[in-house]
Amino acid sequence: MRRRAFDEKNVRVLPDPDAVADTAAQIVVEAVEKGGDRNFSLVLSGGVAPRRLYERLAISTNSSRIDWKRLHCFWGDERCVPPDHPDSNFRMAKEALLDKVSIPQANIHRLPGEAPDLALTARTYEKEIRELLKGAVFDLVLLGMGGDGHTASLFPGTTALHEIVRWVVPNNVPQLGAYRLTMTPLCINQAKTILFLVTGKEKAERLKEVLEGPYEPDRLPIQLICAKEGRRLWLLDEAAASGLGVTGSGLRRT
Repeated sequence: MRRRAFDEKNVRVLPDPDAVADTAAQIVVEAVEKGGDRNFSLVLSGGVAPRRLYERLAISTNSSRIDWKRLHCFWGDERCVPPDHPDSNFRMAKEALLDKVSIPQANIHRLPGEAPDLALTARTYEKEIRELLKGAVFDLVLLGMGGDGHTASLFPGTTALHEIVRWVVPNNVPQLGAYRLTMTPLCINQAKTILFLVTGKEKAERLKEVLEGPYEPDRLPIQLICAKEGRRLWLLDEAAASGLGVTGSGLRRT
């Protein structure tokens, strides 16, 4: 089994989750600023670490540096619940960030998980992405990692891992007894920048497998995410990085 390519230069280990969120916010703000006058496409994620990031982006010292009229927000995945449901990724981002900044409603591209026809919803969302980006790619995709090695709603052993045509699909997740809507690796990997946020001791063992172990994407789906033309950055806290071995000892700690 071939081993996964791993570039230490793209991994930063920070003291704690707050430092991860602060650093991620700086990366997002600077990326938007470097975009100049053109529109900037940002793909949002669910999860605890992304929520901390959104809360940082909402504070005035960061939000005042972003031209929200140029920012277009998408979602990498969504649970099949209404937008006001406590489990909704949209609701989390709305409460933590979008309600607190001056982003136009037209720039918020929600993935409607409550729709009855998930296949149609996925096709419609993909069409919206393609038409809005006009053949371009996402500027920045934010992703977390679950304790089982999933990212977005790309769970171990699910069919979405092998999708080679569609950008957005409904994904049956037997281990959850539910469907999710998710962007596929084909879509995510076209991004200019992919930023992973991984925090917590409970992620350490799985993260070691992902970064230092063999390439087993059916078991560790996050290994499928590898920006084709852009860059891939990992922000880890010390707890999440604690399982990393010889390779980890050379990581940049700040």
